Amino acid sequence: MKKNLLSIVILALLVVNIVLTCIMLFSVTGTNKKTAAVVTDIAEILKLEIDGQKSEDGAAAVAMADTAVYNISEQMTITCKRAEGDTKDTYCLVNVALSMNTKDEDYATYGTAEAMAANEALIKSEVIAVISSYTADEISVGQEAVCAEILDRVQKLYDSKFIYKVSFSNIMFG
Repeated sequence: MKKNLLSIVILALLVVNIVLTCIMLFSVTGTNKKTAAVVTDIAEILKLEIDGQKSEDGAAAVAMADTAVYNISEQMTITCKRAEGDTKDTYCLVNVALSMNTKDEDYATYGTAEAMAANEALIKSEVIAVISSYTADEISVGQEAVCAEILDRVQKLYDSKFIYKVSFSNIMFG
């Protein structure tokens, strides 16, 4: 008799446990939906992309397999803007590399080695214009900003975003 009574108590506790678990499940699910809705609203306000990975400038990130790099053929020597009180010119020696998205529709037109070589003088002109507007200290501290400005000008030059990153492979000041 004691074994049966103990089995009934265990069964009753299991039923109570299942009922309480169901109540908790439904209350947490409702709260979870509300929390997800709030997070989605905040992400929309901040213009964040929840589903896809985005880079700093808002463009979709490009996989390494879809990236082609074009290196400007020669090291460029550019005169930097003089800092206040400077009497001597400062020169920037830089190698510039352009990262291109091979999946972009404009890559076939503009991204080939021949097309890039043909337009290299125009690209160099944009690089020179940007770098010469900064002092050597500004460039060394804010290299990302300089690269971003060069990228913006090159993208405007091509009227395309197949070039998605500009980087300096070697930079020296003298």
